[in-house]
Amino acid sequence: MIEKRRKHIMKYVLGGIAIWFIVLVVNILVFPHPFIDLAFSQEVQEFQNPFLDSLMKLVSWFGNNPGSYITVLLGALLFFVFKYRKEALFVFLTAGSGLVSTLVKIAVNRPRPSEPLVHIVQKASQQSFPSGHVMFYIVYFGYLTVLMYHLKTIPKAVRIIVAVISILLICAIPYSRIYLGDHWFTDVLGGFLLGMLLLYLLSYFYFRKPAK
Repeated sequence: MIEKRRKHIMKYVLGGIAIWFIVLVVNILVFPHPFIDLAFSQEVQEFQNPFLDSLMKLVSWFGNNPGSYITVLLGALLFFVFKYRKEALFVFLTAGSGLVSTLVKIAVNRPRPSEPLVHIVQKASQQSFPSGHVMFYIVYFGYLTVLMYHLKTIPKAVRIIVAVISILLICAIPYSRIYLGDHWFTDVLGGFLLGMLLLYLLSYFYFRKPAK
């Protein structure tokens, strides 16, 4: 009974996220530059200095090229070497978030933030919506966090360290993308929503048939 209730709640949550994402897309298509975006960018970029510039670039590195490829391949390789082959496969599949991000970017075709509206610390390519970095961090580091909670055979200290670092990066990446001038607030929000849907999908298929 409890499990059935949980499934119903999850369906409502996922449905709400999907609807919120669709409404966000429609809003951006109708109003390409909502006031909230500029307000967020101005607030985040109010305090800038060389140290923060370097720190925010470091936070975003894992989602850049070739950083994202190195991150996925290294993560999958480590799981494979330690005999977690199913986990290695699913870690590799997190790279699929990049393809989804690219397709949505092409469909929405929203331009990147530009000067003088915002200060561009690090120039990015492709379109702006959704944030591919935020999507990737939610899917990749979110999935690592799920695995660290699930795989009790991994030493506890390792699981805690990996989970804490993953959560910190997930929390920092939205700020980083706005600070660097690469995205608007609604871009990172869209990346978060779509990333959560992909993370659920990945986790669903992973737990559908438990690893031996």
